[in-house]
Amino acid sequence: MKLFLLPLCVCFLLLSGQSMAQDWQHGSFIDTKGNKETGLIRRSRKQPIKDEAAIEFKDDSKANPYTLSASDLKSLIIGRDSFVVAAAPQTSDWRNYLDFVKVAFDDDPDMKLYIFQGSASGGHGGGIHPEVGVGVGTGIGGYGGGVGAGVGGGIEVPIGGHGGSNKVIYYYGANTAQMKPLTEATFVDIMSEMLGDVPDIVDALHQHKYNIGNINKLIADYRKAIAAGPAQ
Repeated sequence: MKLFLLPLCVCFLLLSGQSMAQDWQHGSFIDTKGNKETGLIRRSRKQPIKDEAAIEFKDDSKANPYTLSASDLKSLIIGRDSFVVAAAPQTSDWRNYLDFVKVAFDDDPDMKLYIFQGSASGGHGGGIHPEVGVGVGTGIGGYGGGVGAGVGGGIEVPIGGHGGSNKVIYYYGANTAQMKPLTEATFVDIMSEMLGDVPDIVDALHQHKYNIGNINKLIADYRKAIAAGPAQ
C-alpha cells in the first residue's frame, strides 16, 4: 500500500534568477466549468483579485490577451508541465492564498508530489521559468481535487510566486487539499512509500544516495527503472 502524500516545501526545481519570464509559452487551461482552451500562456504581473495569482492567455500570437485569476481555473498545461490551483497550506508563508503548484509525480492516485516556487514576502506574483529536468506523469485538476490533462517528461516550468525570499517547496499528498511539506526529516520515508514499487530505488534512498537537493535525479532514475521492467 502506498500512503497519501501531502505538500512538499516546493518543490523539485532549478530556479532562474529572473523576476518574471515575459515569453509566452504554448499551453492550455481548464477552467472551473470544465472548459478547455489552448493557446499561449504566461504568468500575469497583474492580480485582478487580491491574494490570487493570475495568468494571461491569448488564442494565438496575434490575439489580444486576457487575464484569468487562479479562482477561475482548475489546471494548466504549459509546455510539457502540468499545474493545478492550490490554496495555501496552513503552515505555509505563500504570498498569495491561491496560487499554482506543479504536479511533479502523479503515477499513483494516492501518491502525488507537488512543487511550488514562492516567496515569503514582497514582489509580484511570479515567473514562468523553463528548466531542463524531470517531467510529470498525469495532471490533476482543481485545488482540492478534480482531473486535468496528461503530461509527458522534459521541461520544468515553475509558475509560483516570486519576490522577497524566493524559494522552492516540495509537497506531497493525495490532492492539494491534503498537501504537507516534504522535509529532510521525512524525505526517505515519504519517497520510499511513493516509489516503493522499485526496490532498488528504495534501497538507494535508505543508503542516503538521494536527498531533496537531487529529487529530479531520483524521479528520473525511478522512471528509467520502471521503463526497463523487472530485473531478470
